[in-house]
Amino acid sequence: MKEAVKIYQLIKNSNNIVITSHLSPDGDSIGSSLALYRFISVLGKSAQICHPDSCPDFLKWIIDDDIIIDFENHRLEVIDQMKSADLIFCLDYNTQDRLGSSMGEILSSCKAKKVMIDHHVNPSEFVDITISESSASSTSELVYELINYSGNLELMNSDIGTPIYLGIISDTGSFRFSSVSSRTHYIVSHLLNIGVDHVNIYQKTFDSNRIDKIKLHSYIISNRLEVINSYKVSIISVTEDILSSFNYIKGDTEGLVNLALSIKGIEIAAFFTQKGDKVKISLRSKGLFSVNTILTDHFNGGGHKYAAGGINNDSIENTILKFKSLLPKYF
Repeated sequence: MKEAVKIYQLIKNSNNIVITSHLSPDGDSIGSSLALYRFISVLGKSAQICHPDSCPDFLKWIIDDDIIIDFENHRLEVIDQMKSADLIFCLDYNTQDRLGSSMGEILSSCKAKKVMIDHHVNPSEFVDITISESSASSTSELVYELINYSGNLELMNSDIGTPIYLGIISDTGSFRFSSVSSRTHYIVSHLLNIGVDHVNIYQKTFDSNRIDKIKLHSYIISNRLEVINSYKVSIISVTEDILSSFNYIKGDTEGLVNLALSIKGIEIAAFFTQKGDKVKISLRSKGLFSVNTILTDHFNGGGHKYAAGGINNDSIENTILKFKSLLPKYF
């Protein structure tokens, strides 16, 4: 990570630092943002995290008040922060589109130095400094490496390490995915040694479900799960009406696509969620097939080889029909 020292010097020489991450925040985007924020604070500098939209309910336990402001609810404040910044971090995304069109345009117009730290393939060239390592388990792991290779590992503490651990377990499915390496486990070992409470992190993130969320999952698995054995594909689809009937809040569908992938004999899981006049698509693979290409080619998306997402501007029924029609070509 040859750019680490340069980034460290940028932090030390900047007065207004903004940390951004992608739409629909997850454990890695939240974790990497908070870890970097806390590292910057330890260096005696101030920063502001600006995300496109709000944090899902199951991750709110780790966030202090006012550390993250979101463009969805605080548009003018986010614009002011970004326009006045002299350094902007772009975490866990590799193209401006992942901020949403409006916030992406604001980022493009900012005169600040921009630094990307990301682990997705094929990064776009919209920043001044890029740390892009698709072999890393998570962006949170790369934030650890930034601290390490900049010569500041002695500053690592449980406050910084806790969101790093959150990001790693979120993006690795609690160490189940092929992105996990011996280096990942080495980093986690260090985090535990400095006092990161892995049991507390897991319980607060994954074992604190609302009863409405459990009922929603039960209904979806019973009524909205389809298995196509000939292609080893499982499909889950959810409409807005279904979500509202179970008092849905942001984050309630988390984990469903991985549950569909856990079915014996299934190699690919697809999760379709209606969002107004669009359909959000999430694909997961156990490793036999790549899933990012079909989303890049046909659903305005992409991501990792075995975990990717996309969007389709059509009904959920037509989107699923389109996906099924493409199965012979891709799988």
